[in-house]
Amino acid sequence: MKHFDFLILGSGIAGLSFALNVAPRGRVAIVTKKDRAESNTNYAQGGIASVTSKEDSFALHLKDTLAAGAGLCQERVVRTIVEEGPARIHELIELGMKFSEREAPSEDGGRQLDLGREGGHSKRRILHAKDVTGREIERALLAAVAAQPNIEIFENHIAIDLITSQKLGYVGENHCLGAYVFDKNGNRVITFGAPVTLLATGGCGKVYLYTTNPDIATGDGVAMAYRAGAAVANMEFVQFHPTCLYHPKAKSFLISEAVRGEGGILKTLGGQEFMDGFHPLKSLAPRDIVARAIDSEMKKSGADCVHLDITHKPAKFIINRFPNIYQTCLGYGIDITKEPIPVVPAAHYQCGGVVTGVNGETEIAGLYAVGEVACTGLHGANRLASNSLLEALVCAHRAAEKIVAQPTAKSELTIPLWQSGSATNADELVVVSHNWDEIRRLMWDYVGIVRTNKRLLRAQSRLANLQSEIHEYYWNFIVTADLLELRNIATVAELIVQCALLRPESRGLNYNLDFPGLNPEWAQRDTVARRAA
Repeated sequence: MKHFDFLILGSGIAGLSFALNVAPRGRVAIVTKKDRAESNTNYAQGGIASVTSKEDSFALHLKDTLAAGAGLCQERVVRTIVEEGPARIHELIELGMKFSEREAPSEDGGRQLDLGREGGHSKRRILHAKDVTGREIERALLAAVAAQPNIEIFENHIAIDLITSQKLGYVGENHCLGAYVFDKNGNRVITFGAPVTLLATGGCGKVYLYTTNPDIATGDGVAMAYRAGAAVANMEFVQFHPTCLYHPKAKSFLISEAVRGEGGILKTLGGQEFMDGFHPLKSLAPRDIVARAIDSEMKKSGADCVHLDITHKPAKFIINRFPNIYQTCLGYGIDITKEPIPVVPAAHYQCGGVVTGVNGETEIAGLYAVGEVACTGLHGANRLASNSLLEALVCAHRAAEKIVAQPTAKSELTIPLWQSGSATNADELVVVSHNWDEIRRLMWDYVGIVRTNKRLLRAQSRLANLQSEIHEYYWNFIVTADLLELRNIATVAELIVQCALLRPESRGLNYNLDFPGLNPEWAQRDTVARRAA
């Protein structure tokens, strides 16, 4: 049994930012599935969208976000996050974050940040560290965390479930009391008690066969919150990044949207541009439109991929602006200064999640959620590029401010230790690996970029059978990390299908051939799922 004042599940930008803000107020535990730097944040190439130039404005950033969100963004939330962004960026820089700067100084002779542009943005407003922005953010935040004696990081630990008062049989308002956590190295379950628990677990890309996400992105936070009784919304809106490197030896390597922002053009394998037939912004259209266009082009031509061509730009510029992409592609025999990059869409970002306010609070007292795991109303039906890191920074800060202003009292309730009961070691691990593969493949085939009700119902039926198998397996055998992740992706897959069936229209990232148009009755309506009591 371990007691802390704050329990944080996840070590990306949301979790680390929150930890730094609350550390002066008590002891903090950060639980992370692999090593402390392994997170979706670490793999973010593009950058952080924020208004920092005279040519830009909050009004334009707000307008662009609302347009990308296809009518489902909550304007009040968008305005708050956009307007508070610059202050959070300044704090990040003070912590040691080094954003790329322009070679030419500003008018007053000072340093000038190099601002990129990505799909859906009307102005250059993407702060970046070349094409490894996430890695630089993790470096700066982890260095700051290491200097805080109140913060303890538990690596190679995976949360099993949240501990709530209702689950323990107590009457009254449902309170989160902590979490049961599996120590992978010690092969044991540790009980963490804390009056405040923050979900900062990222997204669920691994629920699909092809994804840009790291292996840790198995939707753990959404699944745990749902099982605990919290509301989950808009899970049908899974963003497929249009440009993932297509190569037999490349494992889900993302080609940043910034490549198109700097002039990269999508072309057929025959060298013809095709985006002008889909959107006025062509290759810089919002991601949902670009992903569907590529999907359509591939189906029409029978090709396995399309090309992203930036060879018309000077080689020196390409190598300097995208050093990581250049070197990685070169390792696979592709010189992006001389030849186009083969790309395909892949699951990338979860726009729905655990329902929260802009301060990160959920329906369960003492439980907060920040970052990709949360559904604040910022992204609506489609996330505007590079708004995610901004959301994590702002909402982590606001959550910490709220908790400091209104501290959560420590519970007097008794938390029982984890009991394995009569569970034994698993005898057939092939069951776990087979079900894992089956879920990811059926989600890719039936619940992908373009959907139909028939495919969704087929997926729902198969998932119900798989859930039954997994449930039986979970209760009969001692937990392992693979079993816990399988249980979570099955739950998240079920929620994605459930939400997709609830929405009788095509909006943003949810494109259903049975309902190809917008349904006015569903403007500003979320699809909400709650576990039956």
